[in-house]
Amino acid sequence: MQRFLISSVCLAILQLGVAQAKEPAFVGPDEIRVVQLLPTPPAADSAQTRAELAELRQLEGVRTEQQVERVRKDEATENMFLFQAQMGDWFNAQQLPLMAAFAAHVKNDEGVNTTPLKQVFSRVRPYNLDPALHPVCKTKTVNDSYPSGHATSGYMLALSLIDVAPQMRDVLLARADEYANNRLLCGVHFRSDIQASKVLAYSIHAAMVNKPQYQQEMLAARAELQRFMPLTPGKP
Repeated sequence: MQRFLISSVCLAILQLGVAQAKEPAFVGPDEIRVVQLLPTPPAADSAQTRAELAELRQLEGVRTEQQVERVRKDEATENMFLFQAQMGDWFNAQQLPLMAAFAAHVKNDEGVNTTPLKQVFSRVRPYNLDPALHPVCKTKTVNDSYPSGHATSGYMLALSLIDVAPQMRDVLLARADEYANNRLLCGVHFRSDIQASKVLAYSIHAAMVNKPQYQQEMLAARAELQRFMPLTPGKP
């Protein structure tokens, strides 16, 4: 009975969150059953949370000024062009308007899918749980740590760009991992937030690729990209 009541409350919150969120461009949370997809995050007083807080304190203790500059730059670049260093200086919104539009739709669906999850799980941010932490990125008082929106965006954008330029797969996934882990260096997320984000991103992407609108926009972005780099033929 208790589990049924908890599930009912979660469903109500999820439905409220979806109602308040923007419309999905490709895939909404009802299609991939996002609440059932992710495990419940560790409790605030659990051994796992204590271990994750210890990891954040350790990272903070060795964090350099160069890393602080890098993670702050990443925080402000929550779009497809976070992969510019891997692709080339020409990889920008001015040169690639169709890519930018495609990426904006992918990013939109990150928010559509993560917002209700953040509301359902309502996980306290690590720096609000442990005041000894000194985060170097934007902080919040709202409990919305799980999953990480930035990490989910990074993985979703990487996977979508791989659809466009499949020969770049390894370097793009490595950059997505770095981008996600920078949220730990920031001190604003737990390790398990990042892990959940990766699972969520891959699941959303797997549903996206079957959508005709996604295929249409992805192929248009691929054709646009071919003006700047040769692309390895791949299945759309």
